[in-house]
Amino acid sequence: MKVKLAYGRAGMEVELPSKNVTVIEPNFVVGQRDPQGAVKQALENPLGCQPLKESVTSQDRVAIVFSDITRPVPNSTILPVILKELDHVPRENIVLINALGMHRANTRDELIGMLGQDIVDNYRIVQSVADKPESYAFAGTLPNGHEVHLHKEYLEASVRILTGFIEPHFFAGFSGGPKSVAPGIASRDDIMYIHSAQLIGHPKSTWGILEGNPVHQAISQIAHLTEVHLVVNVAVNKNKEITRVWAGRLNEVHGAGTEFVNKTSMCPVADYFDVVITTNSGYPLDLNLYQAVKGMSAAARVVKSGGDIVCVAECWDGVPEHGNFKKILEATKSAQDILDMVYAPGFAMTDQWQAQILALILQRAKIHMVSGCLSDEEISLAHLQPSGRVEDVLQRILQRDPEATICVLPEGPQTIPYVKSKE
Repeated sequence: MKVKLAYGRAGMEVELPSKNVTVIEPNFVVGQRDPQGAVKQALENPLGCQPLKESVTSQDRVAIVFSDITRPVPNSTILPVILKELDHVPRENIVLINALGMHRANTRDELIGMLGQDIVDNYRIVQSVADKPESYAFAGTLPNGHEVHLHKEYLEASVRILTGFIEPHFFAGFSGGPKSVAPGIASRDDIMYIHSAQLIGHPKSTWGILEGNPVHQAISQIAHLTEVHLVVNVAVNKNKEITRVWAGRLNEVHGAGTEFVNKTSMCPVADYFDVVITTNSGYPLDLNLYQAVKGMSAAARVVKSGGDIVCVAECWDGVPEHGNFKKILEATKSAQDILDMVYAPGFAMTDQWQAQILALILQRAKIHMVSGCLSDEEISLAHLQPSGRVEDVLQRILQRDPEATICVLPEGPQTIPYVKSKE
């Protein structure tokens, strides 16, 4: 049987065995026929607050937070509609903040591709680079005493708007909502706080769980330190088309959005599989190995202990040099080495969370990496198995065990499987 996997922009078609194969995809939801009209309708009928035109004056200073290139948010669809609703506000009173978290800054060409030429040329855009402490200011103190610092441009605004999309997230439960603030526009110290080894290692810090999830709790506490005027979140299908739009107060929007996405993206299965083939949802999500860990994490939920994961990700941005993900991998010789490092008293390094999650997956299964842009050496240094083709990996596994059961996640973490009897 032939299956098309999300890979880069074009996808990858693979030939799979005709038996013992289960393909799991999210329930397909048709995209909105008029996506900008859907955004406008949501803005005119927000959840729990007044429409922008009625609540924002021409004297207000407006900050609009948008997601960076690592997220498939249809910014060029959403932002023009929001800005149209704010056409009574002078453009010099509006700033667009690129929520980078700990990711690299985006280039001008990337911003044009994300936002459109008109917005890049006519609006002020700042990038929330966590390594520039001078760009952040005190925002408040959490109940446990942790002091929070957020981007100054956000704090100085009288109207704060968050945009993004909602999908299951591998340790925050779901993306969207408060994640635009933390880690999006939070300082390095705050990002390290919500990504500590203890929080990441908590059993409820995982896909699809919000209640009792300490990572989500920390993120929400930070986001609520300052008033969020409006949130605009969307859900998208495998074609990156907008399927639903929610606008309004933070809690109302995230609650409605996660309920919808949970029904369309979380998929129960009867038992674990010997082999799970996964992707990282194609472009732009599979831009590098750091991001591809998410697809591996989705697969790990349903692979047998001692089984095999085959991860298919283009990784055109390689193993990112910014941050410490690559350094941690290259400084260790095994998954246990990684865990010993991140749990060592006093240890703190950016990107340790991604290495920690990768190590936990490696302790459960062997990971075979299929990528047209990574060298065998880069893959091996990441403790993964270099593999040329999916078919070749399966052939070796089936020679060893002809009855091996195979699960395929063509869209990677857009579908989150789980063994129903075990949860």
